[in-house]
Amino acid sequence: MGIHSRFFWVILPLLLPALAVGAQDRDWTAQRKDMVRTQIKERGVTDPRVLAAMEAVPRHRFIPEMLAARAYGDYPLPIGEGQTISQPYIVGLMTASLELPADARVLEIGTGSGYQAAVLARLVKTVVSMEIKEALHHRATRVLKELDCDNVTTIHGDGYFGRPAAGPFDAIMITAAVDHIPPPLLAQLKPGGRLILPLGNPFNYQNLVLVTKTGKDYTVRNIIGVLFVPLTGHALER
Repeated sequence: MGIHSRFFWVILPLLLPALAVGAQDRDWTAQRKDMVRTQIKERGVTDPRVLAAMEAVPRHRFIPEMLAARAYGDYPLPIGEGQTISQPYIVGLMTASLELPADARVLEIGTGSGYQAAVLARLVKTVVSMEIKEALHHRATRVLKELDCDNVTTIHGDGYFGRPAAGPFDAIMITAAVDHIPPPLLAQLKPGGRLILPLGNPFNYQNLVLVTKTGKDYTVRNIIGVLFVPLTGHALER
């Protein structure tokens, strides 16, 4: 639910029609290939599995229908409920940074549109995706089902606490900003596992960081400056 421009909050009330759950007649293959080549690969994301996944997933299915023509542009887009679908480059960067093996079990915090979960579904064995906003949860679940993402389990709930019953996880991705690394999520990460998140002030700029669990400790590596919407629920209420 990633990096965003404040401009979208001005036009957001105009963009709340039903999401584009029905495939449009237009063939978007060329636009996807161009998106991957110019926005992702040329910026240094070169993992062939990630590039192939992003070339295959129909991004236009996850955004409001009136914005379908902008689905493959180099920017985030609003999806309603005060949330956004991340810029394609950020999706590719976050996904590639986790270095996911094909048999991985991944927890995503912040399903949002469902696009990131659909990309992950093409790379790993199991994806568990949590969304606190009920309307987004239902929309994303519907689109993911229509696209036959059968290895994705969507859950309506506060992602701050993760899903202990479904863990431990090889990797965790948080797609909203938080000012600390949530201890419940670290606890659900396997030794050697990776967690990626926008860390910092939820209402200002953050750093995209990669956390690697090393026994009872962990290391943190900064990747790039970002601007994500806040992780809501317990993360803001604590």
